[in-house]
Amino acid sequence: MPRKRFQEPQPKTGVQHAQDFLRKIGLGKENYYFWKQIGKALVCTYAVMGAVWWYNETSPLGWWTLKPKPKEEKELAHLYERRMFPYPGDEEAMQEFIAKGGMIGTSIAPKGAAEDDKDESDYKKEMKDKKFEQEAQKLWIRMRNEVIAEFKEKGFDVE
Repeated sequence: MPRKRFQEPQPKTGVQHAQDFLRKIGLGKENYYFWKQIGKALVCTYAVMGAVWWYNETSPLGWWTLKPKPKEEKELAHLYERRMFPYPGDEEAMQEFIAKGGMIGTSIAPKGAAEDDKDESDYKKEMKDKKFEQEAQKLWIRMRNEVIAEFKEKGFDVE
């Protein structure tokens, strides 16, 4: 009978190979406590985040403020309330929805605001036109004031 220290090692089975591989990548039995702690931390973190998110959705306060909303904000709050859209197959609910105003406004934009399909270049052009009009108005007023001052110097009564 051969001595124990000189015995040939038994060949590994597929399960043992899998366990060796899992141990190498950090998923063995000795890592159980670590992953348990990570799981607890994730559950607690997501629970706190979910509670804060839920509180933000239902809160009478603003986002992360400890003071109530001002009167003006409360008066305008109805413009930004969430809209519940009916299921398209429900004819009665669709008729009621359309009668109340339909798709005017969304949960992001205020109700009643017409949604334009303007791109950035249209806005830039519009701003440029406004600026041009303002400069033209300033120039016109300055010229008018100069003419009035000249007439007053010459003795004309101008109002």
